[in-house]
Amino acid sequence: MKRSWNTLSQMSNGIYTVQDFERAAWRLVTEQVLYASDRGTKVAYHLIEDHFDDYLAALAPLGIRLERNAHYRYVVALPAHGEGTPVTLEETLLLLVLRQRYDEAARQGQIEDQGEVVVELPELQEAYQALVGRAMPEVGALRALARTLKRWGVCRLVDSESDDPQPFHLRARPAIVEVVGEQWLQRLDQHNRDDDLPDDDGDEAREGDDAAA
Repeated sequence: MKRSWNTLSQMSNGIYTVQDFERAAWRLVTEQVLYASDRGTKVAYHLIEDHFDDYLAALAPLGIRLERNAHYRYVVALPAHGEGTPVTLEETLLLLVLRQRYDEAARQGQIEDQGEVVVELPELQEAYQALVGRAMPEVGALRALARTLKRWGVCRLVDSESDDPQPFHLRARPAIVEVVGEQWLQRLDQHNRDDDLPDDDGDEAREGDDAAA
């Protein structure tokens, strides 16, 4: 580490404690993305942004690299090794479809000021069918999936107003560009290989993959 948390705390003249620096590091590692625009993470974001090189040096020995986006104001922790992270096929497919919608919106200049892209359910359904070749999950299952995906900081679910025929829409967040990359394609390829296994071994293999993807 470039400077210890104790040193940084002393340099802040009592504004931040050692625990503040530790908590910010823990939040970044466990939540993966911290946005300045989010009420719950903006303090940790600013602490890491102001001491970025120190956090970079602290997390490098753990195999975690940091990226920051000054325009949309977020920092993201990217582990070099994905083993042990539970990811189902349904989560993987939805993430890849959302990334595709984000890229398409970027090409058409439809990204909002904070870097988010609104994905309405009819649009998502069409993209899901075209990209994945299967029907989009039912609304209840999709709602549960979206809430699960929030842990990667790449999308959020927004309930609709009472006069809106669709119950909610999704907002793809800018860190999806860093988080959903080649590693997710590798996960999908692993799921596809598991699907090709003989039936007597297939269920067990798929359960193992969900627990260790």
